[in-house]
Amino acid sequence: MFEATTILAYKGQEQAVIGGDGQVTFGNAVLKGNATKIRKLYKDQILAGFAGSTADAFNLFDMFEGHLESCKGDLLKAVIAFSKEWRKDKVLRRLEAMMIVLNKKHIFILSGNGDVVEPEDGSIAAIGSGGNFAISAARALAKHSDLKPIDLVKESLMIAGDLCIYTNHNIKILEIED
Repeated sequence: MFEATTILAYKGQEQAVIGGDGQVTFGNAVLKGNATKIRKLYKDQILAGFAGSTADAFNLFDMFEGHLESCKGDLLKAVIAFSKEWRKDKVLRRLEAMMIVLNKKHIFILSGNGDVVEPEDGSIAAIGSGGNFAISAARALAKHSDLKPIDLVKESLMIAGDLCIYTNHNIKILEIED
């Protein structure tokens, strides 16, 4: 996968949360430690996170936000239209990039291969080099603790940062609540 980042998203019954670390790695060196890889889209109703290069992130976020606008914020319709466009574009589909997008109803992992994946449990998704560490921690914490969603995401990303050399503890988190 990517030697780039860790993004973790959690969709609860009343809240959607996304978090990401701040590390940007270039080869075997840390280039930057406080990058922002998550954002709110479409009138702050959609959360999105990105694993891949920064230039690609801006391009894909803008493209996805255009689909959200044309679909009037309907996340499911926007995801399908965006994935078709991403897959059809000969340059963009070759990007080693993934996105997570969510609101309070849906959560999806997107790739340039045309993948639109809704997590099996419907509530937790992770991408990036530390994604497997973060999702493992999040599933355990969700099952065996009473943490609030925002704390669950933060603690899971901290665990990923302890284990993954491409993930740091400079965690940024965004949420949407009722």
